Amino acid sequence: DAYACSGQKCSAESILFAHENWEKAGLFDKMKENASTRSLDDLSVAPVLTHTTKDFLGHTARLLEIPGAKLMFGGKELDNHNIPEVYGAVEPTAVFVPLKEMLKDENFEVCTTEIFAPFQVVTTFADDERSLVIEACERMSNHLTAAVVSNDVEFQTAILANTVNGTTYAGRRARTTGAPQNHWFGPAGDARGAGI
Repeated sequence: DAYACSGQKCSAESILFAHENWEKAGLFDKMKENASTRSLDDLSVAPVLTHTTKDFLGHTARLLEIPGAKLMFGGKELDNHNIPEVYGAVEPTAVFVPLKEMLKDENFEVCTTEIFAPFQVVTTFADDERSLVIEACERMSNHLTAAVVSNDVEFQTAILANTVNGTTYAGRRARTTGAPQNHWFGPAGDARGAGI
């Protein structure tokens, strides 16, 4: 999920393109339910090292200015914490932005900004909007990690053939949270990068 290690690992999910059927099936409710279990008490949410709370809340507010955008959950500072102001102390957060609004030039950069925090932008697409998902993926400046989670081989093939990403997970059980936080990201050829 986008919130493990407080979103501060390379495979944390920063943007979710979900087919509209997943919304109807209750995926977003399940995401909210799972995110609500994260707590500073058990360290399933932790200080964000790369952004302050003020930066995080400002980014969230900017997204919410986009027509049709809505706060799905989170968007608040953690309660009862003593985390210094130079760090971020925020609840796991998701902001829904309509796909066609996301693709507008004035909104695209803010929607695709990597903030390495417990945060994600969520959007939905219909069957006839697959090309818009591909456009969004290809316009992003960072092509770090991606997952195509589907049992539809034709859909998987269309996305994988038309997008460029770094580490890519594909299939019905694909997940982008497979990389451990202590995974070696050094020069190629180093045995520590083999995952063994």
